[in-house]
Amino acid sequence: MIVRLLSSLLLAWVLGFAWFALLLPQPLGDLKTDAVVVPTGGPLRIDRGLQALRNEWAPRMLISGVDRDVRPAELSAQYPGAAELFDCCVDLGFRAYDTRSNGIETARWAKQREITSVRLVTTDWHMRRAEYELKRALPETIAIYTDAVASKPSLMTLWREYNKLVLRWLSGLFGV
Repeated sequence: MIVRLLSSLLLAWVLGFAWFALLLPQPLGDLKTDAVVVPTGGPLRIDRGLQALRNEWAPRMLISGVDRDVRPAELSAQYPGAAELFDCCVDLGFRAYDTRSNGIETARWAKQREITSVRLVTTDWHMRRAEYELKRALPETIAIYTDAVASKPSLMTLWREYNKLVLRWLSGLFGV
């Protein structure tokens, strides 16, 4: 009986990893939302968020998890031609330090601005956990649309991220 249970759990875990690794989230397209949310940490995330602003897919963007030592002018200088977007439409969040706190920081920001829909921009392998944390932090009245930045993650990156997702899901299941 115990062997069957453990075998079933192991099989579910392995099949879950296969699903996670083989069916990574994809870019969203031109759907319009109230805002773009970009957690820091991966290449091309901010570029994709700026693309959403330029294409008028959203009027405002939050970059969550910005290091406290970063100044807005320094950050905007890294993105040629984006200074005016940073001046008018980009907010920097300095309170988040991990994926969970990105969700909390985003929830505060969205509440202050009466946001009803967000475009979550992050790397494809990170999307599921970022979306999970955002769903936990935001009220159900705010729609979340995922806009993944395509990457070529290593098997180890996928393995670590999958296990982080499973642990966060389990901790959420048990109210931790």
